[in-house]
Amino acid sequence: MKNPEAQQDVSVSQGIRVMFYMMKPNETSFRTLEEVPDYVKKATPFFISLMLLELAVSWIRKGKPPGRVDDSLTSMSAGILSRLPRLFSRSIELTSYVYIWENYRLIGLPWDSPWTWYLTFLAVDFGYYWFHRMAHEVNIMWAGHQTHHSSEDYNLSTALRQSVFQVYTSWIFYSPLALFIPPSVYAVHLQFNLLYQFWIHTEVIGNLGPLELILNTPSHHRVHHGRNRYCIDKNYAGTLIIWDRIFGTFEAESEKVVYGLTHPINTFEPFKVQFHYLIYIWTTFWATPGFFNKFSVIFKGPGWSPGKPRLGLSEEIPEVTGKEVPFSSLASQLLKIYAVVQFALLLAFYEDTFADKAALSQVTLLLRVCFILLTLTSIGLLLDQRPKAALVETLRCLVFLTLWRFGHLKPFIPSLSLAFEIFFSICTAFWGVRSIKQLASGPWK
Repeated sequence: MKNPEAQQDVSVSQGIRVMFYMMKPNETSFRTLEEVPDYVKKATPFFISLMLLELAVSWIRKGKPPGRVDDSLTSMSAGILSRLPRLFSRSIELTSYVYIWENYRLIGLPWDSPWTWYLTFLAVDFGYYWFHRMAHEVNIMWAGHQTHHSSEDYNLSTALRQSVFQVYTSWIFYSPLALFIPPSVYAVHLQFNLLYQFWIHTEVIGNLGPLELILNTPSHHRVHHGRNRYCIDKNYAGTLIIWDRIFGTFEAESEKVVYGLTHPINTFEPFKVQFHYLIYIWTTFWATPGFFNKFSVIFKGPGWSPGKPRLGLSEEIPEVTGKEVPFSSLASQLLKIYAVVQFALLLAFYEDTFADKAALSQVTLLLRVCFILLTLTSIGLLLDQRPKAALVETLRCLVFLTLWRFGHLKPFIPSLSLAFEIFFSICTAFWGVRSIKQLASGPWK
């Protein structure tokens, strides 16, 4: 088995196979946690490549893209937000695991044994099933997980719509593994389990025949993302659908699936997408009388209220007709193109920040994160056509020019340094004029 001195690079072949959990134990067994590659970070080119492939297939088959620009930008924005804490510290899913392993482990299975590798594959997937199920059945956990379900489209970008604070509960379900499975083996499968779930977020792949009996597939996961009554609280699987079959939560795809939350949030603002349900729980908690009822607001299901079963009443789930129209931005096509360009530039700076984080000062790192947050917020406001969108975008462009001038942002293509400065100067002037006009004549329409 491999025992490299430092974190290994991931080849193109490995990168592709990682996305489908097709790696072998002898390729992915490491003695220490520090040697385990950050497969998720290295997967960005494969995310983009598969999304472009999905786009091409959808155009060829259906004559239209698999989703909408506004929804896809919001999903990818959520993915960026969920990863930003990793710039400052290791994930709690790993830190908690290492703590338990170092202080309470019962036995230590060999890190280089194929048996350990396959056992960990099953154990992590089993832990994911129960975490995922509880994320739907416990209201405070649903507050994090609902972010992933808020998209009304179902395509590969939806897989990236991740919660910022979901990891602060998921670690609990993996912690028993730390009693006997080495952290390096766990870290590999934690990433593989997540990456496998990327490709199943698509409508361009139909039924996969016998594989449907064992694996979680696009068909099974489409059901999970549906808001049809027959879809609610079904198919929690990560990689293997056998857990749903065993524990009675399996449902096959039948009638047309309508995606999204049972009560759509109708916004593209990234912080509302992440935190609106926490605000709802807070309001409901104080409006609900009685200590035990307040406790139930937090720890029973999202559909619970006094006098109802733990998970609520299925007949209260709004019925779908199949004619639902997803919430869409009223922004012009030109503005959407502008948002795509700004997001693409942000993505380049985001990748550069992760690549250089060891060499960046804490001040520069913090300023870059603030700029990323401001950019994602501004894009959401522009897509939602909020009254203060022009003012916020003016401020964002000014912040970019300031950080650029003082060296906290650098050109990822040095020869284009002047072009970037000119482009953002023009943007600042344009949005500044729009802001002044808005202040003079009322909200921007």
